[in-house]
Amino acid sequence: MSSVINNGRWPAILLGIIQIFIGIGAVPAGIAMIVDPSGNKLGMSLEMLTNSPFSDFLIPGIFLLVVNGIGSLFGGIVSFLRYRFAGEIASGLGFFLIMWIVAQVWWLGVHWLHFLYITLGIVELILGLMLRNQLKEDILCEKRNRAEPLTK
Repeated sequence: MSSVINNGRWPAILLGIIQIFIGIGAVPAGIAMIVDPSGNKLGMSLEMLTNSPFSDFLIPGIFLLVVNGIGSLFGGIVSFLRYRFAGEIASGLGFFLIMWIVAQVWWLGVHWLHFLYITLGIVELILGLMLRNQLKEDILCEKRNRAEPLTK
């Protein structure tokens, strides 16, 4: 464990765990909203959407499945692999999650899960920026090491 912390891989690992957690929750909820746009399968009613621009849960379900579900699962994989653009992907996903929760609070009111997911979005955004900087530094170090001639 200390080798993970010492070699600077902890932001990518923590980020991957958070993204997989978000994705695992969002995929089945998004599918349920698409299959049953009335929201009944999830214990929701269309009356919840009175103050929103949506008449049913189809569009929110598609967004939830694609961005917060599949997008977060993909983001988790690239974070674990420390893919070159994993930080940018994570920052974007974190930003979208924050906006998703802000929109929900605006249209639907506050639920305790909003506090959890807005916190996860903020942490994802911050860790994404940290990972972005870390990966850029790794690339610069690699380029410097290749450019330096071997001396005997």
